[in-house]
Amino acid sequence: MKKIFLLFIFITIVSFKSQREAAFNTGEQFVFRINYGFLSAGYATLEVKEAAINNKNVFHVIGKGYTTGMSRLFFKVNDTYESYIDKETGNPYQFVRKIDEGGYIKNQEGFFNQTENRVFVKDYKHNTEKTFSITKNAQDILSSFYYLRNYPNIDKMKVGEFVAIDMFLDDKITKFRLKYMGREDIRTKFGIISTMIFKPLVQTGRIFKEEESLTIWISDDDNKVPVRIKASLLVGAIKADLDSYKGLKYPFKIRKNKRD
Repeated sequence: MKKIFLLFIFITIVSFKSQREAAFNTGEQFVFRINYGFLSAGYATLEVKEAAINNKNVFHVIGKGYTTGMSRLFFKVNDTYESYIDKETGNPYQFVRKIDEGGYIKNQEGFFNQTENRVFVKDYKHNTEKTFSITKNAQDILSSFYYLRNYPNIDKMKVGEFVAIDMFLDDKITKFRLKYMGREDIRTKFGIISTMIFKPLVQTGRIFKEEESLTIWISDDDNKVPVRIKASLLVGAIKADLDSYKGLKYPFKIRKNKRD
């Protein structure tokens, strides 16, 4: 259960903006604490760095997820996702996916050709190389997060409306859909934060109870910071909270400090 949730951390920790400058910049970092019921299960991190692809400066984003403490005795997770993203279009040039989840291992690297709508994937575990057709502006797992942060007119969405993007995952294009649920003020370790609420539509039956079992709270400011995630599973529930942050491009709007 924990490994699936760690994957959804990277796919569905989403944040958005209206039409303006990018909501993030080089140096931004997030750390999320993950709990399975009352048990501390692990952490997930996101970081934006600078890199060069074909002599062009790009964003190099890195996401990691890992179990800690007692959780490692039951199920060991050590995942790394990377993406190299064009600063203007938000489209990925390259992705890296290295995961070790209780002995389930993937070690892949993909190279996008957005002009020809193709992605060339090297699978280092199976020693294979394949080319797949993709749709226009297709994203990888990690670039989806940052692409959606700059999705236009998200602040004008009405309750019940959807936003959707095409994401390349496991050798095929997946339609990733998010439903806007409204706004809520939530209490965090930093204080009270005004948020927007989204529900990614997930597949029911094996992991999740219902199609809308996953809920995400995003700060209602210019950064659109992922603040909290909850998931109702077939067995138990998992929660992820923002534990620390730095390098935000805009001031983080906290309405009230805990000590006030």
